[in-house]
Amino acid sequence: MKKFIIIAVVVIVAGAGAWWAFGSTKDKKDGIKLVDVTRGNIVDKALAIGRLEPRQEVQVKSKISGIVTKLHVDIGDVVKAGAQLITISPNPTPLEYSEAKRSLEMAMVDTDNAQTIFQRNKEMYDKKLISQADFDRGKIELSQSQLRLRMAQEKLDLIQKGVTSDGQNQNTILSPIDGTILEKLVNEGDPVVPLTSYQAGTALLTMAPMEKLVFKGTVDEIDVGKLAEGMPVDLKIGALPNEKLTGRLSKISPKAKKQDNTTLFDLEVEITDAGNKALRAGYSANAEVIISQKDSILMIPERLVTFMGDTAKVEVQDSISRKIDFKKIEVGLSDGLNIEVKSGLTQQDKVVERPPKEIE
Repeated sequence: MKKFIIIAVVVIVAGAGAWWAFGSTKDKKDGIKLVDVTRGNIVDKALAIGRLEPRQEVQVKSKISGIVTKLHVDIGDVVKAGAQLITISPNPTPLEYSEAKRSLEMAMVDTDNAQTIFQRNKEMYDKKLISQADFDRGKIELSQSQLRLRMAQEKLDLIQKGVTSDGQNQNTILSPIDGTILEKLVNEGDPVVPLTSYQAGTALLTMAPMEKLVFKGTVDEIDVGKLAEGMPVDLKIGALPNEKLTGRLSKISPKAKKQDNTTLFDLEVEITDAGNKALRAGYSANAEVIISQKDSILMIPERLVTFMGDTAKVEVQDSISRKIDFKKIEVGLSDGLNIEVKSGLTQQDKVVERPPKEIE
């Protein structure tokens, strides 16, 4: 009897071992993997590619034509508003000089005539021979002619000497803002075309306040609908791989643009924390706009989920019977790799991952 019991136990154990061996062999043969349900963080974010740029960039130009005789600053110099930047020696053409001189002569004649008319009107007004309106009209015409004369004289002074008699318009260009010199676009000896109402003029320098850098970049049209001004942003600078900058989404363009057959939208990020590193205009950067974030949640790889309409399901293996069945789950936030499991699974469950089907 005892011998029979021992034999029976051996048979049962051998059978169980064969079953487990067969099952394991089958799983291995089928290439099935079991994936844990984990707890972690999921961040849904949109990627924008761009660079750091000054919020305000100023091109310095001249109001007079001439030749650059002295550069008072160089690239990288930090200057205050009103500091000397460039000195220009006037170099008018013969036509410009003759026109300015002729304009001054005509203005002098007009002023003399206006002065004569005003004096005559004053005498007639004192004798009550003309009305107050006629007298005032002559007075206004005299003032206007005197203004034109002053403007003509200033124009000739600028052409001849580079400075007006009152010193307001000079041949030495002053800095319009506090900032850093970013580009030097001319050298000593270069000709300068003035900025006027009908021509853009020669750009001499580019400058900007460097403490007000922003990120300017583009985001794909797929993501732009999820974005809103004020969203937090993580910035990664190519030249500073160990530095983490944070910011706030401040602008989203209302109009798309085409680039390499892709529809993109411009956006701007205000940097709120630049760390301890000095930033430079032109640094290439990536901006990750945080759309939504959940911490310490149940999640699984999204590739394991089968979606059928509004239903999501996964294959789960029973820990005791090793039987595999589909199980409905409720999903939530996704980052494209992992997806939140709101209900239907616990952290003790094992989700089945099958190998990709081979194409015959």
